[in-house]
Amino acid sequence: MKSFLMLCSAATCALATATIVPAAAQQAPAPAAAPAAAPVAKPVPVAELVKRVDIPYQEFTLSNGLRVIVHTDRKAPIVAVSTWYDVGSKHEPAGKTGFAHLFEHLMFNGSENAPGDFFEPLKQVGATDFNGTTSFDRTNYFETVPTPALDRALFLESDRMGWLTGAITQEVLDEQRGVVQNEKRQGDNRPYGLVYYTILEELLGSTPYGHNVIGSMADLDAASVDDVKNWFRSHYGPNNAVLVLAGDIDAKTARPLVQKYFGAIPRGPESTPPAVTIPTLPQNKTVVLKDRVAATMIVRSWAVPGINDPDAVALDVFGEVLGGLASSRLDNALVRGDKIAVQVSAGNQSMTQIGLFTIQAIVKPGVDPALVSKRLDEVMAELLAKGPTADEVMRVATTSVSSRISGLESVGGFGGKAVALASGALYSGDPAFYKKELAKTAAITPAEVTAAANKWLKRPSLTVMVEPGEREAYQESAPVAAAKPDPNAPKAEPVKGTRGKMPDVAAIGDLVFPKVERTKLSNGIELVYAHRTAVPVTQVVMSFDAGVAADPDGKLGTQSLAASLMDEGTTTLDSTAIAEARERLGASIGGGTGTDRTILSVSAPSPNLAGALDLFADVVRHPAFAPAEVERLRATLLTGIASELTSAEGLGGRALPPLLYGTANPYGKLAAGSGDPEVVKALTRDDLVAFHRAWIRPDKAKVFVVSDRPLAEVKAALEARFGDWRGEGPAGVKSFAAAPTPASPRILLVDRPNSPQSLILAAQMTPLKPDQELLTEITANEVLGSGFLSRINMDLREAKHWSYGVRGGFSWLEHAVPYTISAPVQADKTGDSIRALIGDVRDFLTTNGVTEKELTLTVNGAVRELAGKYETSGAVLSAMQQNDLRRRPDDFYSTVAQKYRAMTAAELDAAARAALDPNRFLWVVVGDAAKVRPQLDSIGLPVEVVPAAALARPAPAK
Repeated sequence: MKSFLMLCSAATCALATATIVPAAAQQAPAPAAAPAAAPVAKPVPVAELVKRVDIPYQEFTLSNGLRVIVHTDRKAPIVAVSTWYDVGSKHEPAGKTGFAHLFEHLMFNGSENAPGDFFEPLKQVGATDFNGTTSFDRTNYFETVPTPALDRALFLESDRMGWLTGAITQEVLDEQRGVVQNEKRQGDNRPYGLVYYTILEELLGSTPYGHNVIGSMADLDAASVDDVKNWFRSHYGPNNAVLVLAGDIDAKTARPLVQKYFGAIPRGPESTPPAVTIPTLPQNKTVVLKDRVAATMIVRSWAVPGINDPDAVALDVFGEVLGGLASSRLDNALVRGDKIAVQVSAGNQSMTQIGLFTIQAIVKPGVDPALVSKRLDEVMAELLAKGPTADEVMRVATTSVSSRISGLESVGGFGGKAVALASGALYSGDPAFYKKELAKTAAITPAEVTAAANKWLKRPSLTVMVEPGEREAYQESAPVAAAKPDPNAPKAEPVKGTRGKMPDVAAIGDLVFPKVERTKLSNGIELVYAHRTAVPVTQVVMSFDAGVAADPDGKLGTQSLAASLMDEGTTTLDSTAIAEARERLGASIGGGTGTDRTILSVSAPSPNLAGALDLFADVVRHPAFAPAEVERLRATLLTGIASELTSAEGLGGRALPPLLYGTANPYGKLAAGSGDPEVVKALTRDDLVAFHRAWIRPDKAKVFVVSDRPLAEVKAALEARFGDWRGEGPAGVKSFAAAPTPASPRILLVDRPNSPQSLILAAQMTPLKPDQELLTEITANEVLGSGFLSRINMDLREAKHWSYGVRGGFSWLEHAVPYTISAPVQADKTGDSIRALIGDVRDFLTTNGVTEKELTLTVNGAVRELAGKYETSGAVLSAMQQNDLRRRPDDFYSTVAQKYRAMTAAELDAAARAALDPNRFLWVVVGDAAKVRPQLDSIGLPVEVVPAAALARPAPAK
């Protein structure tokens, strides 16, 4: 599934049935002699999958108008609490853009009866998936808590609904205003970061949806305490909200609890949706922007109806057929066929009162963008004229249902069952709206899709073209002076609470981690398995002892290119046929490269497991590395590498490894990012075949599975497809004889002109041994650098509001344990931020170690969050792999609570002090050297300035 480079939601789609071309007839021999792949087993009918999608619920409404929806799921002792308010950026009047999102932040900063940051009491009870988000249509707050902590969660949610304004002071407003502005700078600082502003202004500017959710710097600066309090009073009443409780709860238990905590909150003003007319441009319009990007991007957009319109589902389906999944019309025409684009996508972003249908293409460097634009029009015109096929529509339905089934395992978070119920209730007045959408998708006809698309997408469109070049100055780039409070005004003190203390939390039981079983296939591949029955889905990960460290010396990028080609053609199926087959199965096949392991994975509804494994085995064992596909994916990879060299994160990721590891250690290869561009240009098919033979082989593999199907069935299915697999030739070998050789402490400044933010990276190679248990060190870092409440984040984000978020943590690699801090900060505070980080770390390691309060908070949070943390099969699957890589016992998480409870502050201090030394930190800063260099000279470290282009090629191994 592909995602847009802007803020559009991910699009999933499918396209016409392509002829299955025998690849071997046109291509060089396969890398290893093997029998032809068996035919892929047929998928079950989509109607059968639809039956698996169900979220039973009960609901009631309090006398003050609060709508409450309850779903019972007893699989784990946790409850998702999700509060949705009918207020978003579309409700903001001129001059007050960004208020809804600013208020999302303010509502995390304490209320009258729960003063201080909300993250602390949530962390104390072991909350997981706790956050808040703002969109055009709504603001939501959510957390998943252990069942005994439900009272406290409801107290907190009700207190910020009914007792918030007294806690809003000028200091709190200034703090969160600064945080939001740095969130905005962080987004703007990315390549293509200004595209969405232009689309909204040019296409939807006449509607309440015409400005970005995050708002403008000037409006945020102008906001006063009275402004934000009035905003709250106007929009956040209980009658303007939906509360969903999902998990270890039922309606009979929920009603008195909700009444107890929310019942006394008075109704507020009734929310009324603003008037919205779907705009139509008088004629096609093109806007050209310049930006620091590696390739031209074309984005074509239309304003269309919102989610409740009868045409919404048809437009969703059309978008998916046009440009969503790998088999889309645009992929086949522009990426595989003409090879004039390296990435394409299309999809329909539905809000409640309006929608945005978007087509996007990243132009292959060297190709005329006008040609790509012309081909976009031609493919679109053909699909509008002839419509999708029945097979395409069926594949859209299958992928949609499969995705929803997987999402139903989580009770809360960003996309679980609570989200499905709350969004349906708020947007459409029906908690079961998700089910009606899926049913309509499964039943829709090609003719209905074609009619809706012709109705809305033959109207004039807006095209935004982003070309490589220097980004022009824009209104938001210059800081605006915030309104100054009256110095003679009396200082407002927060209102003292009247509801008493927060509810206590009863004892919370320890995690019951699924039993992990181990067995082997007949060829020796180890199978590590856990049984989970919450959803009928099987997830399989094949982990190979390879990773970036296995990239051939002098040929960095071989693994990246080889991995990208694995599912782009086998000896019997071409890339389109593979994509279509997995869409019919509702399966996803993916891969990735970590530092120490290369991963290939498949996930599918268990009724389609046989077919998914047929396809997966073909991809793993018989990649064709067809010459035409090699050239196509080579161009895509080179464009990706060039893109890395335009982003702060990509540049920082390339600059740091040589300083930390040196060039002789295999981990120094991380300096190549996705690859050395000159090497990638010269790689041959033989290089890729050799890599596959050396590393993607059974004696390098271990299989991890989480499934609702029994182990015997899963093993038999894997044995049938992989049991006769044998390696060919010598296996690859990684040598870690050369230890990491860190450089002397210094600051490397990577010049990225006109950056509104600087990315600061600080790193140290610790003396920790990766084959030892590091739980104490990791727990100590919870206080210093990991998580929202860490010392460094609370300082630079909350106290100084110079950053949107700062994180520090250990990278527990197989052969080394470095420590890294990442801090994106506003450019004019770069030097001060480095000094603050040094001070925070030094203070923690010397005179101000872990306090008893921090110890209690950290231990309680770590123990109590375990049930929520490992709620899903994906989380269990990840834990199984990490335990294996770190040589932990399979039952580690069943015993870890005892280890946490035994920790003392003195032990945490000793562990941190033995591991970290700020005097040994290496610093990389990615930012505007003209603005940043003068700030660094007084820090006391040597400063070296390099241009971004210098990082394209890593230093050769010595």
